[in-house]
Amino acid sequence: MSVFARLSRRLLRSGRPRGSVRLRLTLLYGGLFLASGAALLALTYWQVAIKIRSAAAVDFHEAPAVAGGKDPAEALEPTPGNTRRALVDDKAALLDDLLNRFGITLAVMVVVSIALGWIVAGRILRPLQTITAAAQEISATSLHQRLDLEGPADELKELGDTFDSLLSRLESSFEAQRRFVANASHELRTPLARQRTLGQVVLADPDATVESLRAAHERILAAGAQQERLIEALLTLARSQGGIDVREPFDLARLTQEVIDSREVDAEQRAVVFLPAVSAATAAGHRNLTERLITNLVDNALRHNARGGRVDVTVGTVDGRATITVANTGPVVPPDQVARLFQPFQRLDATRAARTEGLGLGLSIVQAIAYAHDATVTTRARPEGGLTIAVAFPSVSE
Repeated sequence: MSVFARLSRRLLRSGRPRGSVRLRLTLLYGGLFLASGAALLALTYWQVAIKIRSAAAVDFHEAPAVAGGKDPAEALEPTPGNTRRALVDDKAALLDDLLNRFGITLAVMVVVSIALGWIVAGRILRPLQTITAAAQEISATSLHQRLDLEGPADELKELGDTFDSLLSRLESSFEAQRRFVANASHELRTPLARQRTLGQVVLADPDATVESLRAAHERILAAGAQQERLIEALLTLARSQGGIDVREPFDLARLTQEVIDSREVDAEQRAVVFLPAVSAATAAGHRNLTERLITNLVDNALRHNARGGRVDVTVGTVDGRATITVANTGPVVPPDQVARLFQPFQRLDATRAARTEGLGLGLSIVQAIAYAHDATVTTRARPEGGLTIAVAFPSVSE
């Protein structure tokens, strides 16, 4: 069995060799050099052969005649035709020697080119090896690591920078997820602890009456209802972050008016006035999720308002996009705190009274639903107090 056959069987048995990209690049370099070198040497050989043939023909046919009108070759050689055969033999020997030298030179240069190709391919692929090693070592607990590749601004450097950007986004996402899980656990634990405490207190009271038991039971039910609202909000947030598979057109103006009508009693109890300006606007997406978006915007505007305040709700089509804008009066919001309000369980007012008003997920759900609809959310703190939040949906044609 030949050496090549044994090597081929070994490679097939062991599977794809390590560094196969480097091997393929090396073979590619060697093959390209072999093809170009062979073409160059063949062209050179062909030109030399033509030159030799033409020179031999000129020397033979244009030699000066000698006395008696005989050809000089016939005069010098004892046998007629020996000069032609000698020239042909010399030409053939010269071309054979030239061919052998060309072949040896080509073989040596192919070996050198393969060795140089292996070295060059290794240097080119070194950043990829660094990226591979980093990807194998990095885990959820070491996302802070970065490649920081050095070198010219080429495709491999761009790949390394892209990988670093991906790690940054993953680190931010994992950190946000950790905070969300911690906050959600805390928020879910609070009503459970309240229920347990209420139950233990009423059971430990030896003089408990029907009225006290009923009051404790009602408070337990209220804590359970709060827990249900929190779980429902978490499910809505998770569903919104999962995206929308099917989008159907719906009337954003009519949907907004329905939400406003359902909140009229709450607005009267808070002494807040609705000032709607609703015109035709058609959006596309998930109607129920969009209804939750509008409800959260309106509830947030009502909840964080002042008695005698107002809520301006504007619906219309701006540049072909269905847009809803909700502005409310209320306490002054620092501009640098606006972005924080869209994070889960973040409240501007951390007092207990504020915590009982809401779950801290309203604007987070708004942002998640808007993102699922490819809508843009623009928020601005009003200098006189309150917020202005605008959500612009993509046009139905898009």
